Amino acid sequence: MDDDAAPVLTLLQAYLAKTRLPADGRLPPERVLAEALGTSRGALRKALALMEADGQLWRHVGKGTFLGSRPLAAIDEVAALATRATASDLVQARLVLEPELAALAALRAGPSHVAALSDALRASCAPGQTWRGYELQDARLHREVALAAGNPLLLFLYDHLAAIRRVMTWDRPRVDEDGPPVDHPSFAEHDRIVAAIAARDTAASRRAMAAHVTAVHAAMAPA
Repeated sequence: MDDDAAPVLTLLQAYLAKTRLPADGRLPPERVLAEALGTSRGALRKALALMEADGQLWRHVGKGTFLGSRPLAAIDEVAALATRATASDLVQARLVLEPELAALAALRAGPSHVAALSDALRASCAPGQTWRGYELQDARLHREVALAAGNPLLLFLYDHLAAIRRVMTWDRPRVDEDGPPVDHPSFAEHDRIVAAIAARDTAASRRAMAAHVTAVHAAMAPA
């Protein structure tokens, strides 16, 4: 998988799992899709190309992009699991997987991984983002952690869990509808995760990721 396209693909899968498309399976125009996902049209095209290469959609010049004739097994599976899982299931699964990925990343991350994490951190904290734009950068940062862990089997599990998470949280209400505030707590939490990985501190990386996941889900819980 193209690592640059993976976060966009995660959000695209969540969007398709939550959106009722026309009977012919036609997707919205690229401009509309890119805006809904908070990404650029270039990044969206990479994600669409991955789905097309997998036979999950097809394009008709002059008419648009359509879901493939065969069932979208990956999207259907994600949607079904997201329907069956509870919020408690989700946080439990994340706490089993993501802190260990962060600890492995502290052990195995090379200079290129640390640079990618630092770049994703800066992008996730950029001011003036919409919530969809922030979610894209958040997905990018968390996947960079999973990549830095250097285990393709755990990366596969992470990608599926990330897609399920996005489906489950796609429609949640926001206190600030415009986008994350400048003091959004995840900014500092992400910073601690990246700093611990860069310092090769496995225990601190594990703790920082566990604290972040716990805090995010506590903030999402109904009052």
